[in-house]
Amino acid sequence: MNPRDKARCHITGPISSISTPFDRAGNIDESALRKCVDFAVEVAKSETLLLTYGDSLYSVLTDQEIADVTRITVEQNAGRKLVVAAGSWWLGESVRFAEYCQSLGVDMFMPLPPNWAGSVNESTLVEYFETISRNIPVMVVTAIGPGVSVPLGTIQKLLDGDNGIVAIKDDICGPYGRRLAALTHEKWAFLSGGRKENHLDQLPYGAHAYLSLYMRFFPKISHRYWDAIQTGNLTEAVAIINRYDIPFIDFCAKHGAHFDAVVHGAMELAGIAVRWRRVPYTSLDDAQMDQLKNFFSERGLL
Repeated sequence: MNPRDKARCHITGPISSISTPFDRAGNIDESALRKCVDFAVEVAKSETLLLTYGDSLYSVLTDQEIADVTRITVEQNAGRKLVVAAGSWWLGESVRFAEYCQSLGVDMFMPLPPNWAGSVNESTLVEYFETISRNIPVMVVTAIGPGVSVPLGTIQKLLDGDNGIVAIKDDICGPYGRRLAALTHEKWAFLSGGRKENHLDQLPYGAHAYLSLYMRFFPKISHRYWDAIQTGNLTEAVAIINRYDIPFIDFCAKHGAHFDAVVHGAMELAGIAVRWRRVPYTSLDDAQMDQLKNFFSERGLL
């Protein structure tokens, strides 16, 4: 199967990202990481395992740790599902990491171009993604800074180019995301980032899959939503969003908790990994954990 067909085959439905789990002292918990991979494959039934700069907490990992997390994920997956690696380095180092990923058997690389103070332009972005894609199939990520997107004109140049780009992940959403899905979906696999709300917004324009929070702890909610989408039952899809997704984000705001801290707390409640994240990142305290347990219990998930 060629890389584009493989991407379209596996980047479908609800997709699970892989959170990097830590113990309370801040050490990477390898056993829990392997359990996260098995949970994503065997319980969540995710067709793709997505390592991301954000959810995988690469912002608090060393380069060697990123390499180790990638290797462990590939080892534990053992060829069962498609694996997408991630990282954020300048072009030369990104090419070296792409070569490393290829040696491990990674299926796809999602490089995040560094963009301090808006330092990139269209030509350097095209060079960055196309050069890396000569070494490994590439998933383009659209958010290259807080609220900064890859311009649609740049996306069109990448679409028109002779390269190894096979997929795109959108975290900008809104009007940009709708136009992006319409532009790319016939050639690349389109992954809607964030939540079901974003996917439902982009669905008529060509979204093939969405990155799901619930896939990391209570995946039956993700699959109930996807079943509703597959059967065209948009009323049920919206009802699931209103009962599970919007209240989840509201919970984070109400209790002053970062959504990723809540995700790690939910993984602890589900028995997959413990809640801790590396300082200076916050973790849920015992009172917040009790509140989160009540939140899920009220929705029949515990």
